[in-house]
Amino acid sequence: MATETLTLGKALNTGLRRALEDDPKVIIMGEDVGKLGGVFRITDGLQKDFGDQRVIDTPLAESGIIGTAVGLAIRGFRPVCEIQFDGFVYPAYDQIVSQVAKMHYRSRGKLRIPMVIRIPFGGGIGAVEHHSESPEAYFAHTAGLKVVSCASPQDAYWMIQQAIASDDPIVFLEPKRRYWEKGPVELDAPLSQAYPLHSARVVRPGTDATVLAYGPMVRTCLEAAIAAAEDGRELEVVDLRTLSPLDLDAAYESVRRTGRCVVVHEAPGNLGLGSEIAARITERCFYSLEAPVLRVTGFDTPYPASRVEEEYLPDLDRVLDAVDRTFGW
Repeated sequence: MATETLTLGKALNTGLRRALEDDPKVIIMGEDVGKLGGVFRITDGLQKDFGDQRVIDTPLAESGIIGTAVGLAIRGFRPVCEIQFDGFVYPAYDQIVSQVAKMHYRSRGKLRIPMVIRIPFGGGIGAVEHHSESPEAYFAHTAGLKVVSCASPQDAYWMIQQAIASDDPIVFLEPKRRYWEKGPVELDAPLSQAYPLHSARVVRPGTDATVLAYGPMVRTCLEAAIAAAEDGRELEVVDLRTLSPLDLDAAYESVRRTGRCVVVHEAPGNLGLGSEIAARITERCFYSLEAPVLRVTGFDTPYPASRVEEEYLPDLDRVLDAVDRTFGW
């Protein structure tokens, strides 16, 4: 089986290329995705190879991009929409919540909306306002949408293809500050053999505490686990991967063994996904818990200026501090 070392961004590009090759109904559309190849070059070279009828540079109008994609999806195409930055998705929020999420239900199952909305999300790249948002809870809260987030090049390559092949609308969150991180990718396996799209995965086994994360925070939690091991404490890290529907079976099994749980995400803590996850784990694993489920999140403020963003983002020290507090009960 062929394995190559790719950046997460290149893995996405390669996955998009394979989806375009496999299905002539796949269309990529968004601002600057064609000639420029996207702000982060995720679609680099695709318009050159597949033409401007399948890789389409759109006007600067997010609502128009999503609205057009809904019509294309109803007519049998599989549009893949790029939202250039996370903070630019809000002009399209009405279309996503009122049309994309509702069409299948509204038509009593007669219409499918097989479209993917790619959103580079999260901070850590020194960007200006509206470029470092974490909007996942808005979409995970919306019935009719599925929401996933990749954390490694391997998952990026396979998950983007699985999302495009799905008949459901999927919000696909890409951790933009991880675009340049490298990892091995198996390229030639059939899509049917890929790890299930809506399933969590243990990415580091451990015995002393469970740490749950997704997207950009998976790498942070793995680094925290390595640091904790130097002090003799083994953390189990679970990559959630799917945010709606949430798959917590691996988390439940882990917490029942470790007795402790910390949930980590960049988004603000108030009404964030960590709240829902903590509630479910408490309900299902109450008699196994040795301490309350703790959360490590961004703060309940607008995302700060880039010079101080490292004070906002959860880091290794904050994760380890939360783990330490779970042992204080």
